[in-house]
Amino acid sequence: MPNFSLPSTVRLSRTHKISAALVASASCAAALAMTAAPSHADAPAAQASSVVKPVGANGLPVAAKDNAGQDNAEDRAITASISDGLKVTSLDKQGHAAEQAANRSTERKEITKQAPKAAAPKQYANNLDGWIREALDIMQSKGIPGSYNGLHRNIMRESSGNPYAINNWDINARNGIPSKGLLQVIQPTFNTYHVKGTPHDLYDPVANITAAANYAAHRYGSIDNVNSAY
Repeated sequence: MPNFSLPSTVRLSRTHKISAALVASASCAAALAMTAAPSHADAPAAQASSVVKPVGANGLPVAAKDNAGQDNAEDRAITASISDGLKVTSLDKQGHAAEQAANRSTERKEITKQAPKAAAPKQYANNLDGWIREALDIMQSKGIPGSYNGLHRNIMRESSGNPYAINNWDINARNGIPSKGLLQVIQPTFNTYHVKGTPHDLYDPVANITAAANYAAHRYGSIDNVNSAY
């Protein structure tokens, strides 16, 4: 047979054949990989659909439907939990407000209990009995001794209970300083032993009694010890 040979430019060596086979294999593998893998454009949409949940008018997520048309159990549980949490929070706020109102009411009652009304001023009759009793209360607050009986007895002897009685005949009268009032006190004695808180008036019944009792306490120990002119 004649010996035919390919030109050098057409002849493929064994090395060339192996290289071509490798290139073809790599191309097929790449094509298969691109066919199997999802495109990049589809990935964000798939991820978004798995993350973003539809929201209802109340602001809570709406349970998604699965392929069978049934509510997704996990979504329903999440929605119920959020709703219950909102309800509990609302009830807690209402309960806290009611508790604060009750506490304020209790505090007001306690303040009212702790602040009793001031006692009304003691009232005295505008007569000899009332004058003596008022004078005794003042004397007690000032530490001046004396009793109802001691005051009453000396008043009846000195003036017969007349707050405007005046002596115009004794030595004091002759000296120009007559004795006056229920217990017949002269003006200098009244000025010296006047009890603060009473009128600075020699004819005032209570002022006259307390000044005379104060003088008698200093000189005789008590008005109760006086049984005659003093």
